[in-house]
Amino acid sequence: MPHFAVSKVSRLLLLLGLLLVPTQAQAQESAPSKGDTKPPSAVSAAAQNPSPATYVGSESCKTCHADIYNGWEKSPHWKQTYKEGGIAKHGCEDCHGAAASHVADPTDTSKLFLFEKATPKEIDSRCLGCHAGGTQHMNAINSEHAKNEVSCVSCHSPHHGKDSDFMLVKSQPELCYSCHLAKKAEFDMPFHHRVNEGLVQCTDCHNPHGTVRPKQVRTSSSQDQVCFTCHTDKQGPFVFEHQPVKIDGCQSCHLVHGGPNPHMLKLSNVNLLCLQCHTASSFSGAPGAPSFHNQASFFQSCVLCHSQVHGSNFDPTFFK
Repeated sequence: MPHFAVSKVSRLLLLLGLLLVPTQAQAQESAPSKGDTKPPSAVSAAAQNPSPATYVGSESCKTCHADIYNGWEKSPHWKQTYKEGGIAKHGCEDCHGAAASHVADPTDTSKLFLFEKATPKEIDSRCLGCHAGGTQHMNAINSEHAKNEVSCVSCHSPHHGKDSDFMLVKSQPELCYSCHLAKKAEFDMPFHHRVNEGLVQCTDCHNPHGTVRPKQVRTSSSQDQVCFTCHTDKQGPFVFEHQPVKIDGCQSCHLVHGGPNPHMLKLSNVNLLCLQCHTASSFSGAPGAPSFHNQASFFQSCVLCHSQVHGSNFDPTFFK
């Protein structure tokens, strides 16, 4: 090879070497350490532009929402979703969603679940994500409350309920009276179930989260099982049953909340109540009153003799 050609090649190789040396040095300076999973530039970008699915922790929420946090900290939700781990120990974000975008820009709430802006159906679905199990909530989506767009947060406060057991916004019966005001008047009647006195609660008889029967009553198909929870002596079984008790239930004779008559009977005159079925013209199939029971003289009360009206083990006519 001619000498001038070798010299030209040598000069080209030397020039390329000079160009590559600073590039390799720069690469070594920017290379991440062994403990890093991302280059520093990528880590910095992630800090400035957090992913919408990034959880920041409840302490970050406390910075701005201290009043809500302090109430929530005393509630069962704090213990279940944060202290003991909950779904993933996300606390506030278990219900409201990952808050990284909101922390980066407080005006951005687009990625959060805000209960005050959600529909009752969306709220119920959110709550039932955790509370769907057990017999108490198994009919919640078909309950009368759900059908009338009464959501979970209408009765419960997720952050600071006044009732420590169920985080209710008010204690019973005032909470129920907020909507069912007519029932308050019934419990003010002379003869009533002692709800206002605190002996009985609305939820002793009704399941507010729904049942398969009307009125959300905790009951059997005949709707009298809930009555026998307290009135066990009326349940039987008896040798001689009074059919209305088994067929129509307690409500065939009694009012359920309260009324003006003793024993919460539907009519003030017991005879008239009995004669709704026990007449010759009745289609009930019940035996009519015998002829020597002259109703013109208004016997004082049928139950003076037929005292075992709920059933008897000794007499088919329910005598003493």
